[in-house]
Amino acid sequence: MSAKPSPLLYVRATIYYIGFYLVTIVYSSLCLLASPALSYRGRFKMVTGINFFYMFWLRVCCGVKVKIEGAEKLPADGSSYVVVSNHSSEWETLFFQTLVRPQSAVLKQELLKIPFFGWALGLLKPIALDRSKRRGALKQLLSQGKERLQEDIPVLIFPQGTRVPVGKTGKFNKGGAMLAVSAEKPIIPIVHDAGLFWPGKSYVKYPGTVTVKVGPVIDSKGLSVDEAHEASVGWLLEEMKQMKVA
Repeated sequence: MSAKPSPLLYVRATIYYIGFYLVTIVYSSLCLLASPALSYRGRFKMVTGINFFYMFWLRVCCGVKVKIEGAEKLPADGSSYVVVSNHSSEWETLFFQTLVRPQSAVLKQELLKIPFFGWALGLLKPIALDRSKRRGALKQLLSQGKERLQEDIPVLIFPQGTRVPVGKTGKFNKGGAMLAVSAEKPIIPIVHDAGLFWPGKSYVKYPGTVTVKVGPVIDSKGLSVDEAHEASVGWLLEEMKQMKVA
């Protein structure tokens, strides 16, 4: 990654965003019109169909590819689980909806107010937290998270809470471990190095291959919150160091 992006990278990113926003407006409008006639799983398949386009368009315009390791560890029997992952980019918020299907993502409430994109996202039973009310947010995470898991919908959580620049780790909260232990559901940590190619809040994207690693399935039954947190986040931190993103 060069210290100063070349003009070509700005051009490629601009083409990407033009396609991104035009397709999002049209596709989201169709999803909003069709959603009343669809079940949740039907809505999820329809709404997140655009995410496959996002990954394709990103590869075409900006040269950002993806390599997945360990996808076979994700349960294929339709059972639910809690996914915890590092957060360094907008990339993973788009990609994970193509990997974990269906899912309920834990996200900040403000995202649902974004025209078209946020409106369509709201159709997917996200757990939208008001981060200004920390105690209330935790109660909401546990109550709504357990509801989703009982419906066999996996829950995706970024324990760092916000995007953290490459080279830093931030603080990993215990919300994911608390939810998994409370619901007696497994935790699956997933690590990636997307921040190397799509740095957080960066307009420019850098060509290369994002590596995504699916970690071990951690059975939370019989574990304390601290033990579940250490098992999942400990694995994430070790892998982040190996990927040179922490």
